[in-house]
Amino acid sequence: MRFKFALQKIVDLKKSEKTQAEWVLAQSLGKLRAAEHSLNELLMAKQTAQAALMQSAQAKATVSEIREKQHFIEHLDKKIAEKSADVYRDRAAVEQNKSALAVKMVDEKVWLGAKDRAYARYLAKFFKAEQDQLDEMAAVRHQPGKNL
Repeated sequence: MRFKFALQKIVDLKKSEKTQAEWVLAQSLGKLRAAEHSLNELLMAKQTAQAALMQSAQAKATVSEIREKQHFIEHLDKKIAEKSADVYRDRAAVEQNKSALAVKMVDEKVWLGAKDRAYARYLAKFFKAEQDQLDEMAAVRHQPGKNL
């Protein structure tokens, strides 16, 4: 007789939910890394633009050139602020997804524990029945007055 857990479909569902939560977390981590990378690129572009602005000012460039570079730096500042907000949102999403994954992992562990306990009960019954059969065979074999 094979062990069959009556609630196996629930165990499978919990495992599937955990896997799905892992995928969602991985996706949000990828999005966060991309946003952080983009933010770093914007910060480096701003540093480069500021250095170019300083160089232009020292090289006695025209006011319109200096204003153009200053407008570009202001544009980069706006993009940096937007990207910083994106990074903040993405970090919050990652934390939320980590929490959701932790809940799914605990839930799966609870159901796997229930399955393990049911299997242990099954084994105990199986071994008890086997021992009872052996005891009965031994008792029948050694009954007084019977020769086998």
